[in-house]
Amino acid sequence: MADTPLDLSQLALDRSPDRDATPTKPRRKRWLTRYVLPIGILAGFIALLVAAAGRQLLPRPSVTVVPVVVKRAETQQAGTPLFQAPGWIEPRPTAISVAALAPGVIEELLVVAGQHVQKDEAIAKLIAIDAELDVQQAKNQLAIRAGELKRAIAERDAARIRLENPVHLQVQSADAQSMLAKAQTELAKLPFLIQAAEAKVDYARSSMEGKRSAKGAISGRIIDRAESDYAASVANLKELRERRPNLQREADALAEKVTALKRQLELLVEETRQLQEAEAKVQAAEALRDEAELQVRQAELTLRRTVVRAPMKGRVLRLVAAPGTRVMGLDSSGGHSSSTVVEMYDPGRLQVRADVRLEDVPMVTQGQPVQIETASSAGVIEGRVLQTTSSANIQKNTLEVKVELIRPPPTVSPEMLVTATFLAPAIANSNREPTETQRLFVPRELVQSTPSGAAVWVVDADEIARRRSLELGRSIGDGLVEIKSGLKLTDKLIASDTAGLKQDSPVEVSGDDQTLGIEK
Repeated sequence: MADTPLDLSQLALDRSPDRDATPTKPRRKRWLTRYVLPIGILAGFIALLVAAAGRQLLPRPSVTVVPVVVKRAETQQAGTPLFQAPGWIEPRPTAISVAALAPGVIEELLVVAGQHVQKDEAIAKLIAIDAELDVQQAKNQLAIRAGELKRAIAERDAARIRLENPVHLQVQSADAQSMLAKAQTELAKLPFLIQAAEAKVDYARSSMEGKRSAKGAISGRIIDRAESDYAASVANLKELRERRPNLQREADALAEKVTALKRQLELLVEETRQLQEAEAKVQAAEALRDEAELQVRQAELTLRRTVVRAPMKGRVLRLVAAPGTRVMGLDSSGGHSSSTVVEMYDPGRLQVRADVRLEDVPMVTQGQPVQIETASSAGVIEGRVLQTTSSANIQKNTLEVKVELIRPPPTVSPEMLVTATFLAPAIANSNREPTETQRLFVPRELVQSTPSGAAVWVVDADEIARRRSLELGRSIGDGLVEIKSGLKLTDKLIASDTAGLKQDSPVEVSGDDQTLGIEK
């Protein structure tokens, strides 16, 4: 195809002035396009910039952050060794202190360290002469109290018989009644005696008068005798007449006495009092006798306690006291171990206190199988984890874990050094291949308690503070707590003071916290 020449004249512009043309744009529209429109565009851009960076212009609190702690754990098949830890054997749960229950001085030790003893077997003897004398004194005191009790019982029995058979009151009443009857008889006989005395007076008077009339015929002595008889008869009559009031008063008094004795015989007040008093003496004597018996039992118990016996079947761990050592017994003023003679343990109940490194602590679980090796045993001893303790060693960077020995051989004993191999525990799906998992931990001091649960403050990539709710796992010995959910591996935790923070508030990260976890 032949090339045709291009005609460029058609593309030329006519720049000649058109004199007949009129302006099509007004002057006002030209002003808007030159000034107002650019200014409006610039103002809108500035407003958009301020809106986008408004939070960056506000003052922000300065915070320090720490990363989430990540620990890798491999899920292995059951029985696979995980790690090893050194340790030593000790009694489980502790050694048993065998104490002397009575104060005194040790006379003789009957066992040696490492000896097997049976329950109630004699371990040591105290000097017992004082205890023997106390027993004899207590028995003598008991004999005295027993004699006092017998005497009180005899008095009580006599008082009861006296109350039930008041013979002494009956004798007094009979005597009073006899005397009353005699007085009444005398009183009844008195009129007859007076009548006889009057007749005798009349006879004496007539005899005296007859003899006086024959005065010349008889002697004067006979006359005097007749006068004397008459006077005596008159005196006797007078005495009989005056006896009646006295006899009546005597009879009345005897009657009152008889009545009183009958009333006393009915009431028996004194006899009842004597019986009750005797019974009270018996009760007091019985109490004293019982107290004396207790003193004998206490003295005999103290004597028996001069022989210190094993409280259990086991083995002697160490000798604490020696012959000549004074022990305080149950005295409350004694020291904590002032009565301990020996320490024992049960050979079938032993445990290992293993020093587990902190990085291995997350792999320790309760009931986990452990293999124990020690120089004193040719074979491997089986064990299982009892629990982790709160005893951490800052120099060794370890945590103590207690491991129970299952069927420990007789060749092992406390304080032997061992090596504990912790095995992987059984899992639900034991046929799966070992896998490596990541476990997230945060410092315990950063976790806050809220009404909805545990939470921490984090900073996102835009330096915005946000509170995250967490699901916590178990704590480990270095002050970390496991996070089951709520955090990611890349999250940054706010370690400084969070009192003034609000949700979605901007902050300024000043750097990492270098002091968290360091003991002050």
